[in-house]
Amino acid sequence: MGFFDFLTSTKRPPAGTVAIPAQALRDKLLSLNRATAPYQLIDGKSEGVDIIAEWNIVDAKWYEIFAKAGLSKAFKIYLKFDESTHEVRAMDREITIEWRAGVPAVSFAVSAFKGQQQSVEFGKAWGFTEKLTTGEIYNYHFSTKELKQPIQTAVTESGWTYKGVAFGKL
Repeated sequence: MGFFDFLTSTKRPPAGTVAIPAQALRDKLLSLNRATAPYQLIDGKSEGVDIIAEWNIVDAKWYEIFAKAGLSKAFKIYLKFDESTHEVRAMDREITIEWRAGVPAVSFAVSAFKGQQQSVEFGKAWGFTEKLTTGEIYNYHFSTKELKQPIQTAVTESGWTYKGVAFGKL
């Protein structure tokens, strides 16, 4: 693996792996969805790509954790297939919205990122619970690897290259 491949999260298939058709790859990627996963893969036609993989913060159990932490985070990987080169071009996008309320001020901040990202985030807070006892308020862990790795493995096992795009278009 070259340095540029490392920076862009590019993964290549093992030598001699025969590429499957794009539709079969699409089906394989969509089959990664499962009820216990903190992510989901959906059709991306509405945004001009083949598939969008996203951190599943809208799921009730994950949403509650992020809401208690005062965070609204959307991390997505946009995937576009190039059947002529057997490449899945991938671009990461992250948007974070943070709300803070206080007396007498309320603040709001938004940040956005587009390119390739490798990150691990976590948060934990203790305080008074709804039952007026002390306890854990929220506890979350997020790693981009947890979302990317199953996708990269499915792509490369299928004879395709997962090509991270840091600049330019998919």
